[in-house]
Amino acid sequence: MLTLAALLAVVSPALAQAVTGWTEVGRDQARALDESQGLATIVRPSGTTIRYTGIGTIPADLNSQGWNHVGDPGSAQGWYVEPYQRDDRGAKLFRVQAPDGSWKNFKHTLESWEANNNSFAAVSPDARWMVAGEWGTMDRLLVHPMPGAAATDPAQNLPLAGTIRLDHPVRDVQGCDFQTATRLLCASDDPDGSLFGTTKPLLQIDLAGPLAGSDVSGHVTSLGQLPLRSGCGGNFEVEGIDFDERDNTLRVIVMSPSICILFDSMTYRFKQ
Repeated sequence: MLTLAALLAVVSPALAQAVTGWTEVGRDQARALDESQGLATIVRPSGTTIRYTGIGTIPADLNSQGWNHVGDPGSAQGWYVEPYQRDDRGAKLFRVQAPDGSWKNFKHTLESWEANNNSFAAVSPDARWMVAGEWGTMDRLLVHPMPGAAATDPAQNLPLAGTIRLDHPVRDVQGCDFQTATRLLCASDDPDGSLFGTTKPLLQIDLAGPLAGSDVSGHVTSLGQLPLRSGCGGNFEVEGIDFDERDNTLRVIVMSPSICILFDSMTYRFKQ
């Protein structure tokens, strides 16, 4: 461990501006079992918590029913939502906690053209809409009425309300969060780099207007590569993202390659 710490001191230079417009201000170790998929800041009158997701946080009852992957969660106005997917073409599931602490499960039946991946859930600042994401190379993000807040009956199919039509394709987006009502920040695990000239970019998506239940256009900008630092060489995995409106802190999870996933995976903290 001392050797690893010494190596990290070499490969992790003094904190500096890692991506355009954002300065790295710190980092916290991300546990592989229960902090490896995503995170969300939940602000309620009773207190504020930062909740992580990982394979170890999947409830046993959902796992036994086939929902064996949890993505990057989202939160706004005290609402909290976790996205789940299955290995088959079955429905997507969104596990929602209301501001009073009660839980409900909402299911979305896939459209014929929709990928079964359910990588993230981002809740609009007014908690009326939820943005979800697929895997692969996409020119869209999916918009649903916010389950629990706008769509209140878990016995009904959670419908698709519209899409965010992107003016530039994105690849392997693992998480998004709203910075404002018309701006999303997204973490891309893109291993190729041909779309924006770099792998693993932080993306900014500026909407033509606030979400309102129909299609809206989104302008995509790459802010550059997220930090890729580890004592091991190999493939990093960029995971979830969270924007904490209390102090404007941006957090992004980056999991390390190989055995170092257990030792030096990090949640990086940024400020504008």
